[in-house]
Amino acid sequence: MGQPTVLISGAGVAGPALAHWLAGNGYRVVVVEAAPGIRPGGQTVDLRGAGREVVTRMGLLPAMTERCLFQRGIAWVRADGTRRAEMPVEAFDGNGIVSALEILRGDLTEVLYQATRDVAEYRFGTRISALEEDESGVRATLTDGCVVEADLVVGADGPHSAVRQLAFGAEEQFIHRLGGYNAWFTAPDMIGLDGWFLMFQAAGGLNASLRPSHDAATAKAGLAFRSEPLEYDRRDLDAQRALLAERFHGAGWYCDELLSAAAQSDDFYFDDFVQVHMDTWSAGRVTLCGDAGYCASPLSGMGTSLALVGAYVLAGELGPAAALDAAGIAPALRRYETVMRPYVDRCQDLPGGLDGYAPMSERQIAGAASAMKWVQRWPLRRYAGRKWFSTAESIDLPDYQPA
Repeated sequence: MGQPTVLISGAGVAGPALAHWLAGNGYRVVVVEAAPGIRPGGQTVDLRGAGREVVTRMGLLPAMTERCLFQRGIAWVRADGTRRAEMPVEAFDGNGIVSALEILRGDLTEVLYQATRDVAEYRFGTRISALEEDESGVRATLTDGCVVEADLVVGADGPHSAVRQLAFGAEEQFIHRLGGYNAWFTAPDMIGLDGWFLMFQAAGGLNASLRPSHDAATAKAGLAFRSEPLEYDRRDLDAQRALLAERFHGAGWYCDELLSAAAQSDDFYFDDFVQVHMDTWSAGRVTLCGDAGYCASPLSGMGTSLALVGAYVLAGELGPAAALDAAGIAPALRRYETVMRPYVDRCQDLPGGLDGYAPMSERQIAGAASAMKWVQRWPLRRYAGRKWFSTAESIDLPDYQPA
């Protein structure tokens, strides 16, 4: 085998992170992304635990830190704006619900892209439409008509992965629905957040939130609700906004204003809360990384760490390009799964599901807020730190030798 080629689908977090490690190990890397470029903005994600350590090993922590958001913590509020409970960013040594290092998803992906754009080939505005595998590798046909011959194809294209569907079959086999839907969008800061992530919960399983952005005049907004599975067109944003209006109109707090902002937002995104559960992430010379293979859902707060750690481990197990041959690919993919599986299982363990995020009754809302107060106090603080706020650190990262 000459210089091995790895074709990656997806330029979110996992794709460019994987490109970084593979290019450094001597691989030819091609990244395809359906969007016309790196998606800017997006919601807030955190860098904690093993994910932060991976960024440190990449040498990109200073660039990430420069772009981090100023946040004081999270507060649960009533309809009149008074606070039920708070959890400052310092809670649990910076590993609470709001971590010590929070960054907009678009800023994170931009840093990863800038670090890899000269060592990997990015092709925007196209995606993989067909895969044909034989003993020599994988022939990938793109929607723009181009064909890429690759030794390995990696689907890093999110929970509704097209690569997964091509290699493994329909997504309904792997999608585990958690019983709710979520919308993210940019909205005016109509409150004056001053660094606070504010969350309002209403009976019936409603959750509305605002959290800081770089621009003090705007905020990152969320509207989430519990529901049985709904039939809707993923491409019809107005229909999705109508689903929100049916549930949140008149719900209190700033919900009506958030509905107005959602109607005007140009970065509106709507999806159900899901996890991806698979017995294996690899089929021949196709494998999955990040949400495509093991989405833990936004409720976990672990999507970014899973993407970064998964990319690091996959590249590390493949090893230097010069030492890889065709016979070594399958064992490397098995080792990748062996290392990652316990971490994935821990990250996907959500004992309360949506119960704490979107309680159904006023009594449950008050109880959840009270619980957030108590877990920060002695003697529960130590137990809570180990049980719920140490997940990001629950993997011993291998020390892979550079090529």
